[in-house]
Amino acid sequence: MCLNTKYLPAEWAEQEFVQITFPHHQTDWSEMLDEACLCFAQIIENIACRQNVLVVCADIFEAKKYIANCNEKNIQFAEIPSNDTWARDHAAITIFENSRPTLLDFTFNGWGLKFAANLDNLITEKLYKKGCFPKNFNYKECRNFVFEGGSIESDGQGTIMTTEKCLLSDNRNYLTKREIEDKFKEYFGAKRVLWLKNGYIAGDDTDSHIDTLVRFSDCNTIIYVKCEDEKDEHFAELKAMEKELQVLKTDMALPYRLIALPMADAVYENGERLPATYANFLIINEAVLLPTYNSPKDEIAAKCMQTAFPTRQIIKINCLPLIKQHGSLHCVTMQFPKII
Repeated sequence: MCLNTKYLPAEWAEQEFVQITFPHHQTDWSEMLDEACLCFAQIIENIACRQNVLVVCADIFEAKKYIANCNEKNIQFAEIPSNDTWARDHAAITIFENSRPTLLDFTFNGWGLKFAANLDNLITEKLYKKGCFPKNFNYKECRNFVFEGGSIESDGQGTIMTTEKCLLSDNRNYLTKREIEDKFKEYFGAKRVLWLKNGYIAGDDTDSHIDTLVRFSDCNTIIYVKCEDEKDEHFAELKAMEKELQVLKTDMALPYRLIALPMADAVYENGERLPATYANFLIINEAVLLPTYNSPKDEIAAKCMQTAFPTRQIIKINCLPLIKQHGSLHCVTMQFPKII
């Protein structure tokens, strides 16, 4: 546990619940709604057998049709309008301040005004007013900062990792690197920020969210996407990213242990490469949900993940439906830490 009075827990910290915003007819999933809902239901089912799930949905009756086989005693429904389903980026980010959990409600603007987000941007406040969070969760409105959960990784000890392509991009905050670091200190109690210049995944709408590329598995270990095919469009960028990771140091001034995930096999739809990445996994209590893409590399990725998380069960979820809308498993979920 971090000794700071204010800190952002690591994802591997024990969790109270996970939030998911369910697809509906008014989202971009409308033309493949059944396929998408079944994928979301599989994610919910695997979480609900281990911990609580908060399902935000446009229509509770319709959502329950797909998740009727899940452990409903661990599922809470909240009927709230949404533009889309990317909970990682519109849900609250929870910090601990003097041992009290606080929900930070930032502005989500559709990844730099690329997509409508007017409804998504109100979800957290509406959930809080409906009493959907545990009573001892505080709420803090942070709408003066445009921010998405997928853009950062926390080791729970005051280190935040992020990418320059996202946090310094147009149509978000127009702040300098130093100014953003000051925001991280203010909101998250950050002691230091690790910035990556390189790395991207084709088809990603987020301007290189860190959770598509590089993740922490503990305070001393980094998992990252490695491309070994020199003919692949990602090779040069991901090689440069790997070199950046090799020189990073822990807060104890030691090199990080690096575990390479394979670059997912290319998946195309209508001539467009989709953002298949194994880095977009979700850590939950006692397990890790790993996105897979019906590829022989799925097993390689699972073995890498088991090395990174030796005490957790690795659960594979076919996320081919999710990448058709340019996201994956981590993108559609947001964890909330267990109250200390």
